[in-house]
Amino acid sequence: MTATQSIAKSQGSQNSLIAARRIRWSHQLARAEQVPTDNDGWNTWLILAGRGYGKTRAAAEWIAWNATRNANTRWAIVAPTFSDARDTCAEGVSGVVNILREYGTLKDWNRSLGEIVLTNGSRIKLFSAEEPDRLRGPQHHGGWFDELASFKYPDTFDQYKLGLRLGEHPQTIITTTPRPIKQIRELVKREDVHVVRGSTFDNAANLSANALDELRARYEGTRLGRQELYGEIIDDVDGALWSRDMIEATRVTEEPPLARIVVAIDPAVTSGSESDETGIIVAGISNDGHYYVLEDCTLKASPDQWARTAADAFTHWNADRVIGETNNGGDMIELLLRQVNPQIPYKKVTATRGKLVRAEPVAALYEQGRAHHVGMHTKLEEQMCNWTQGSGDSPDRMDAMVWALHELMGNQSAIIGLAALAQFCPACRMPAPKSATSCPSCNQPLGV
Repeated sequence: MTATQSIAKSQGSQNSLIAARRIRWSHQLARAEQVPTDNDGWNTWLILAGRGYGKTRAAAEWIAWNATRNANTRWAIVAPTFSDARDTCAEGVSGVVNILREYGTLKDWNRSLGEIVLTNGSRIKLFSAEEPDRLRGPQHHGGWFDELASFKYPDTFDQYKLGLRLGEHPQTIITTTPRPIKQIRELVKREDVHVVRGSTFDNAANLSANALDELRARYEGTRLGRQELYGEIIDDVDGALWSRDMIEATRVTEEPPLARIVVAIDPAVTSGSESDETGIIVAGISNDGHYYVLEDCTLKASPDQWARTAADAFTHWNADRVIGETNNGGDMIELLLRQVNPQIPYKKVTATRGKLVRAEPVAALYEQGRAHHVGMHTKLEEQMCNWTQGSGDSPDRMDAMVWALHELMGNQSAIIGLAALAQFCPACRMPAPKSATSCPSCNQPLGV
């Protein structure tokens, strides 16, 4: 047998292995709705389904198969964070790396760079939705967007689409638990988008029966269960102070120079596995009296951990003050913060009026177009749009946001008065004369 014949035989064996592997997935393991058709009528395959449905496996199989059968092609995987893309989409049990190993077509996986190289020259690159500008340059034949409804910056998908221009018919698969954001609603309406809907229980054969029973007992009939388990797009709640459209109308991708920034904390009473989260929200006010929600650092953690998180946010944003709601935490918040950073300016606030009374003037800012979310804050926005006076729950993120904007509103008149006489430095936020070309405090150029 010649060398050429040996190579051809080896390639034939590998091709048979790949074909057998693909047939086993598409005809034996997968449900029919998990296998995108080769029909050229769709540009985007959108899977809106509950947790545990099998979204990750379906998308990983699709992108691995297309990268394997199309040599020298370029593909993107985009997830809310780089670690999500690496740990779940690439290295997860149902991830692309394991599937390519089964195909025998994985040549190299560089986990630090987030790049997968196949034996046929194709490449799959991982991206974080936290850095949409990284998608400005690359071109792709196709890609996979995981949990699109949780992306902080909605324009991440737009940046990717502008580079989706290789091959005869570029295609994209999107897997996400549905949330009623503008981007998802628009995708569902498009004729070139094939929509698949499903629930956690569609994949019951591969999930723990005890876990499914517990999920039904705890979430059956609730709004959270309808969204997270059954994959429904839940509309706004009657009686809620905020609506999706209200928040979407004033959303921005970046904040202007801010005159003041605060970090607000709504602490959990306990720190066990069943405890509430500790709400931590960063917000600021510009010199024209507009408010900006900058970051949601909310987490479920021990008091020491959330105190460090709040202190880190204070430092990162060069904030002016930390605000703590003391009805539950008393003086504990200040004590914990002082242990982390003794120099943090702190102000305690006490809820003497009902939650609705505190929230109404903040909601009015949104109605007036004066409150803006910088990027997406999905979980915060869900609390805002779902909470009503009769809800009976304690929306930690929303509470912290309301406290932050209340603190900024209390000093609004002084800030606007100062803005009439001065300009604010975008670097250190100290006031400077209107005529100044550089900041007298830090020497940074002004008016550029």
